[in-house]
This record gives sequence, structure tokens and C-alpha cells, in this order.
Amino acid sequence: MKESHHNLLELTQEKDNIVIDLYYADTRNFTNKAVYKNKHCFAHQDLLEKFNIAKLQAQALGLIFIVFDAYRPPAAQFILWDHTPDPNFLANPYLNGSAHSRGTAIDLNLIDAITKEPLDMGTKFDEFTEKSWHGNLDISNQAQKNRLLLLGIMTAAGFDWYSHEWWHYQLFGAKNYPLIEDHLLGQSNLMGGQKS
Repeated sequence: MKESHHNLLELTQEKDNIVIDLYYADTRNFTNKAVYKNKHCFAHQDLLEKFNIAKLQAQALGLIFIVFDAYRPPAAQFILWDHTPDPNFLANPYLNGSAHSRGTAIDLNLIDAITKEPLDMGTKFDEFTEKSWHGNLDISNQAQKNRLLLLGIMTAAGFDWYSHEWWHYQLFGAKNYPLIEDHLLGQSNLMGGQKS
């Protein structure tokens, strides 16, 4: 983990024994365009302390994490919100902003450490339907068990969760941290040098 500004540290696949697949750095997200210009994954050091605990718990079960998003620049949150202004799935950047923009939230799934196959969670990441809600029963029994497994690992490590997104976990008090502007990351910024 490489140290950066505002207590953000960079996650890498090699150092952190995870898979990083940033959907907002390409067109596989709900906007159908690359929101991030650069593929770096950052999170607040307080989040990473808990994430290290979760990683150990997952590894004991033969699993590792795939990370879809963590720190999200405020400018990116505005792009997402302007595309889909739905408070059930996105934090309104015009109000209090997102925990992601503080580095205190992470979007992820579990994958088999050997095959690298993701666990079936019943929906894709960023599927903005009620099927993505933690308590939704319109998914297979196996997907329900997998969601509970992810929830158990993350909450045992000290994370809070969001009821409308099975993939989203954050620190308790996540929005008490300051928003972090992307340009403070220097050349490792996500938005390609644009000021947030």
C-alpha cells in the first residue's frame, strides 16, 4: 500500500492479494462510459485496517476479494448522480456527498481464490433494482447464502453496510471524514488531472 494524501493508501492486486476490477474506469458501468481516466484504487487507512481483517477471514475460507470501487472523487460522484439521480443507490453530491468520496466506502464481492470465479450474489454489481437489496428474496438460495457470507465477513471485521446494495460496505461514521479532492493525489489521480 502506497501512502498518499489525506490518509488514502493505494491498494494493489499484488501487495493486497485481491483482484481489482474498477468498473468506473471502463464502460461496464451504468453510465456506459469510463468515468475514471486512470486505474488506481485508493481507500482511507482506517478502512484498510478493517479490510485487512476481512481479507484474513475470507482467506481462511479459500476466498479473496474483488474490489469494484473504493475512493471515488467528488467529480465522479457528480457524473454518476447527474446520470442517475436516485438516492436509493447513489449519495447526492449536492447534499452531503458520498462515503466513497472520503475513501471510507468500498464496493466488492468474494471470489474463489483458486478459480477466480465470483460468488453468485443474484445480481451484478451496480444493478439498480430491488434485487440488489440485502433482504431481497427474489434471488436463489445460494445467492442469499453468499450475500450473508459476505455480510458476515465484513461486519465481523467492523464494517457498516447499506441495505440497498449487497456490494457496498463502509466505516461507521463514514461521512464524518472530509471529502477528498482528486487532484490531491497528484499523478495517481483518477480523473486524469481534472480538478474535482
